[in-house]
Amino acid sequence: MDIPVYLFAGFLDGGKTTFINGILQDGFARDGRTLLLCCEEGAEEYDPKALRNVTVVNVEDEAELTPARLKRLEKKHRPEQVLIEFNGMWPLQRLYQEALPDNWVLYQIMTMVEAATFDVYAKNLGQLMMEKLTNADMIVFNRCDEALRASLRQRNLKMVNRRASIYLENTDGTSEDYADGTVCPFDLSQDVIDIPDDDFGVWYVDVMEHPERYDGKAVRAKTVVCHLPQYPDNVILGRFAMTCCEADITFLGLVAEGDGFAAFENRAWADVTGVVRLEPHEAYQGEPGPVLCVTALSPADKPEQEVLTF
Repeated sequence: MDIPVYLFAGFLDGGKTTFINGILQDGFARDGRTLLLCCEEGAEEYDPKALRNVTVVNVEDEAELTPARLKRLEKKHRPEQVLIEFNGMWPLQRLYQEALPDNWVLYQIMTMVEAATFDVYAKNLGQLMMEKLTNADMIVFNRCDEALRASLRQRNLKMVNRRASIYLENTDGTSEDYADGTVCPFDLSQDVIDIPDDDFGVWYVDVMEHPERYDGKAVRAKTVVCHLPQYPDNVILGRFAMTCCEADITFLGLVAEGDGFAAFENRAWADVTGVVRLEPHEAYQGEPGPVLCVTALSPADKPEQEVLTF
């Protein structure tokens, strides 16, 4: 039986224990047998009231994290889920490649960062900090004030990890989404903005929500070519995406115009370069929307992952 693993990464005082206390009390780990591997002890302690269904095992040394030992813990405690409060000074790569048993499935990586010390860690422990950001599914910057929020957004951390959800937890107890519309996940200063295969969904959402950013910008991407009878003068370029399960696969497409599309069968793959223009089109209910004016077009092989996931 597969066991979901939730990994909490970050350095001391980043807020990992506080966050874990929250999900043990009110979140997804409130019910069901839980094994909590504590690889780092900070000033904050686990709330005893939240540990009724939780077994805490302290891990003092990185070498203790082996498949054999973790399987023994699984057999002894029979957890339905595993939480790992990871040591900030240990690299994540060994955990992925060597430590987890085959049936321990890494579901989510959550990275906690104290906003005030982020620059210090980034400058002095850059590689360790960057791997915690680039591998995360969710990033939380704790104890933010107005100046720290502005500084973090100025750094444009969405370009470090386009897929992660990033949140700013404020000193007054409120929180806000890092993606407030002022931060673009791509470098718009490039002559041609390359859209990696895995990031097409991120780009599609951004260009649809903020088309003015890309007006006049050249982009390059691998897409599916769709010929739709309702738009005989155009094609629709995009990717199929699954947001939840196979039943909700949908096509993320935008209007394109240019020469050479007649040579492509419906749903053929193509490498496309073009310039985004905001133009009225019936696909956008007659309102201005992003239209890709194609300047270069060539057949392409399917990517390793044909259907995008979010």
